[in-house]
Amino acid sequence: MSKDKISIVILAAGKGSRMNSSRAKVLHNISGKPMLFHIIKSSLEISDDITVVVAHQKEAVIKNMQTYFKDINFVTQDAKEFPGTGGAMMGVKAKNEKVLVLNGDMPLIKASSLQGFLDTDAKVIMSIFDLVNPDGYGRVLIKDDEVQSIVEQKDASDDELKIKTVNAGIYAFSKDILEKYIPLLSNDNAQEEYYLTDVIAMAKKDAVSIVPLLVDEQEFKGVNSRVDLAEAEVIMQDAIKSKWMMSGVNMQLPSSIYIEDSVVFEGECIVENACRITGETLIKDSHIKANSVIEDSIVKNSDIGPLAHLRPASYIEDSHIGNFVEVKKSSLKGVKAGHLSYIGDSMVDTGTNIGAGFITCNYDGVNKHKTIIGKNVFVGSDSHLVAPVTLEDDVMVAAGTTVTSGTIKKGSLVLSRKKLKTIKDFYYKFFNKIS
Repeated sequence: MSKDKISIVILAAGKGSRMNSSRAKVLHNISGKPMLFHIIKSSLEISDDITVVVAHQKEAVIKNMQTYFKDINFVTQDAKEFPGTGGAMMGVKAKNEKVLVLNGDMPLIKASSLQGFLDTDAKVIMSIFDLVNPDGYGRVLIKDDEVQSIVEQKDASDDELKIKTVNAGIYAFSKDILEKYIPLLSNDNAQEEYYLTDVIAMAKKDAVSIVPLLVDEQEFKGVNSRVDLAEAEVIMQDAIKSKWMMSGVNMQLPSSIYIEDSVVFEGECIVENACRITGETLIKDSHIKANSVIEDSIVKNSDIGPLAHLRPASYIEDSHIGNFVEVKKSSLKGVKAGHLSYIGDSMVDTGTNIGAGFITCNYDGVNKHKTIIGKNVFVGSDSHLVAPVTLEDDVMVAAGTTVTSGTIKKGSLVLSRKKLKTIKDFYYKFFNKIS
């Protein structure tokens, strides 16, 4: 089915009280992006008409999603007068003839898994799976391969609560079914809510065939608590890392590694244990060593770590970044920075060696300033460059030197050591150890 044949409605209006959070449930992150982001991203693969129903913290939800997506429709539910999933659909005007209704708290769903809803012309399709412990789910009564009824747990009898087949919460309706039955919904139930499942009950009463679709429980998992959030994170992380390992990335102890969905690998790459790689990061033909953190950076033909930190907007090429080195918003090409250094707001050119304990002093308390280091520069240990400062090519900085500003000319040696002073027997005098 082409994208112009299916509309998708994502229900994202709930408070998510079980999250015990001041943040809207659908804005809680999984692998670096809000839950709602993941379901919209999958939806856009199969539809050009996406509507998100919002209510709780609607301004925050809309603003957040608009940073990622354009041309998404937002409808505000009148949750006070018309609460519930049925109430959420009352303001929706779908463009296409088939309407797929998804939940914004199901971040693990892939577009390929939604194909089953598109492969049949049935008027109503609903997702189901069987659970050993179905507590919290609506129960589904099935006979002769058709759904007979759905009972919400809050309204279920003791016998109905014994049923293991549950409603996975996703439906596909023909547009005319929604137009006919949504206006007929009632809130005459224990929770005084308008249930979308009542559309199925009314359609069934009118002899409309309700087709059940068995889905993967793990992928259609709803996130309702912090425990669910953590479990979904593990599942998504496993999927992300499996994808890259199948593409040729070598990961050591992958269960200890965290990689966000936006990270891209190219060529021959190794990622050692306990690394964290986030944001819009590209790793190409590089070795990321244990316990390193890389954020929104580009790394090409380099080795990073162990225990290194690349903060956002770092560009590293043909370089060695060693342990306890932090780089921020800097470009390093053909550089060695072996250990214990901070390089911020800098450009460092090929052949340059950065000694241990080196610091770029880039922030004056108000503004950030640039440091420019040329080719083949040797920076001695425990040195400081107080930006703005430029070291031209072939400069040597003596160990323990502080360069306060300006330009150091090509081929120069710069040093700022004071003459060594020794005071005899000072230790004993200071501690009163001389009688």
